[in-house]
Amino acid sequence: MQTQAHTQAALQAQLEAQERADVWWASLLRTRFEGGAIDVAWDEFVRLFRAKFVLEHIQDQMEQKFLSLAQGSMTMLEYEARFSELSKYAPHIVEDERRKTKKFVMGLKPSPRTRLVAFDHRTLDEALSAACRQEGELEQYFEEKKASQKRPTATFQRQDKKKAVY
Repeated sequence: MQTQAHTQAALQAQLEAQERADVWWASLLRTRFEGGAIDVAWDEFVRLFRAKFVLEHIQDQMEQKFLSLAQGSMTMLEYEARFSELSKYAPHIVEDERRKTKKFVMGLKPSPRTRLVAFDHRTLDEALSAACRQEGELEQYFEEKKASQKRPTATFQRQDKKKAVY
């Protein structure tokens, strides 16, 4: 029964949070956006929502995670997903496409980073595409290398030269 009580408590907390958010949004529409007569851009809504419901120190922590994000052992797509997830906490960086791209590239492992920096990609999509191609080529190279090491190599036996008898 313990899990049922936890489930009930979680549902109750969710309903209360949703009600609180609904009241906040309705009030904001009335007072700030003339009862909904003025359209609200999604980015503006997200900014306002975070300011109201996400504690400032949590936002700061998430921004720091974004700023220190590095690919490490993640695949390129895992790194890009984490980058995108955390980037919302650093809008001042990601609103400029070149800065966002540079931040992405600088967080890559040294090998792909070195190659990508040379090409100076202007968009994140370009950089990600090039990085994924490189990652795929590298994986293929290692698979081929591994396969070639598994193949039995022909053994050559050295024939000793006969010694001349005098």
